[in-house]
Amino acid sequence: MTVTETTIARATKTRRKTRIQREKEGIILNAALDVFSAYGFAGTTIDKIAATAGMSKPNLLYYFASKEDVYVTLLDKQLADWVVPLEQIREDGDPIEELRAYVRRKLELSRQRPRESRLYAMEIIHGAPHIKTASFKDLRKVVEEKVAVIQGWADAGRITAINPTHLIFAIWATTQHYADFDVQIRAIDDSDDDELFETAAKSLETLLLDGLKAR
Repeated sequence: MTVTETTIARATKTRRKTRIQREKEGIILNAALDVFSAYGFAGTTIDKIAATAGMSKPNLLYYFASKEDVYVTLLDKQLADWVVPLEQIREDGDPIEELRAYVRRKLELSRQRPRESRLYAMEIIHGAPHIKTASFKDLRKVVEEKVAVIQGWADAGRITAINPTHLIFAIWATTQHYADFDVQIRAIDDSDDDELFETAAKSLETLLLDGLKAR
């Protein structure tokens, strides 16, 4: 990248984004998802992303300084969006209903954003070389807060005693399966989209939550 290209890309980050800029960034990120999903990080180039986005390389570099900048933006957005359903668990709600709603929110995220989920999963499998340590610290903070909530429910006898951390891990694993292994699922289950995810939600609720009901 030339000095001029770098300067332009950095300068854009210091200005408030216009509607057009936000739209352009959205187009770039959507195109980048397709390219990264097809070629991986190593096989992706700025030229491929620009071509998929229908714009010139210099135009793309106006918004993002490098391929890695685009990639990290996608990962950060996925991680931020991924945490939101967990943050929405309310301590003062009914424990089973709060966890039921969380399962459904996570499943819906897998349904709506499968490409992002798969991209994030591949990054983790490869040791998360592009995810900042601070991002994991933010995730851990939210998890620890909700672990304390779930533990409080168990201590109060409102749910069966369980390790809250591993309960959250189990919810992550089962709900993300529907994004990360979508091709395999579709090869086996011929249900339409709505039926598939409603059946999945009810099955996961039975599997994960029935054993937690206070006795």
